[in-house]
Amino acid sequence: MSDTEFFVAARRYSAAEIAALTGAEIRTASLANVQIGSIAAASVGGDGSLVFVEGKRNAALMDGLSAAAVLCTEDVADRTPAGIAVLVTSRPQYAFAMVGRLLYPDAASPGTVTGETGVSARAHVDPSARLEEGVVVEAGAVVSAGVEIGAGTIIAPNAVVGRGCKIGRNSYVGPNAVVQYALLGDRVIIHAGAKIGQDGFGFAFGKSGPERIPQIGRVVIQDDVEVGANSAVDRGALGDTVIGENTKIDNLVQIAHNVRIGRNCVIAGLSGVSGSVTIGDNVMIAGGVGIADHLTIGSGAQLAARSGFMHDVPAREIWAGYPAKPIGQAMREVAVLAKLAKPKGRKQDDG
Repeated sequence: MSDTEFFVAARRYSAAEIAALTGAEIRTASLANVQIGSIAAASVGGDGSLVFVEGKRNAALMDGLSAAAVLCTEDVADRTPAGIAVLVTSRPQYAFAMVGRLLYPDAASPGTVTGETGVSARAHVDPSARLEEGVVVEAGAVVSAGVEIGAGTIIAPNAVVGRGCKIGRNSYVGPNAVVQYALLGDRVIIHAGAKIGQDGFGFAFGKSGPERIPQIGRVVIQDDVEVGANSAVDRGALGDTVIGENTKIDNLVQIAHNVRIGRNCVIAGLSGVSGSVTIGDNVMIAGGVGIADHLTIGSGAQLAARSGFMHDVPAREIWAGYPAKPIGQAMREVAVLAKLAKPKGRKQDDG
């Protein structure tokens, strides 16, 4: 069986062009015209490929490197094998990502699944919906009454946009995704299977057990936000659930009702944010983090993977552990436990 190539480079770039686009310094003038037609990991490389190597900790990747050009930091540039164009920059991975988006625009942002343009004959669009020019609604999708969708937005197969929702321009609602009770900005990406605006988990206990508290708020998703596959963002109970500009949410993340997330945050997969949590700007949340309700996570904070949060986190601090605490304290506790667990009368096995 022959391999299927899903992504084909839009064009080839010379090393000199890449240097100009990324602001890198080309150290090998004789190789300025070498052509790059693909990107690859430095451990793989290959003819015509661009790779990146960042920092001395990765310097060993230069040994036996095979590529047309390498984006690298100053401290490893001299280790580049002969015949490879050297492009020096302080941020190789960032520059590499920029070139990757140029080479593979289809991989940088989602496109149609069926290749259809306009509104598919097999989609349902309510007559009262307002679609700007260039909107694509693919087969099986549902666009409900009173919906407004901006130019260039794609509603993928079997996606549902609920009554009264508004979606900005050049956005994307993936296959089987559901958007209800929500306002989405421009260039928002909702990946396949994500659910936006379903009920928040709100119940009051009565004589017969838990009774539903009506959830009458909305979800507000600002420009350039990305929500990963099979993630869920609950609508607010009384107010709004808000996700700030340029925040990126991974697959399988739960955002509960009335959560407010700032700008430029990154939330990795399997994390859960409980109701009414406030998260500042530029917060990094690693995979599997759990945050209890009504907490505040300060701007610039970093939350380590698999940590459980029961207290507010001050701005710009790094916390880890279960329950979470400042990372220095968490690491000292781990060291003490390891020492206590060491078998008496025997040296600890370092292997």
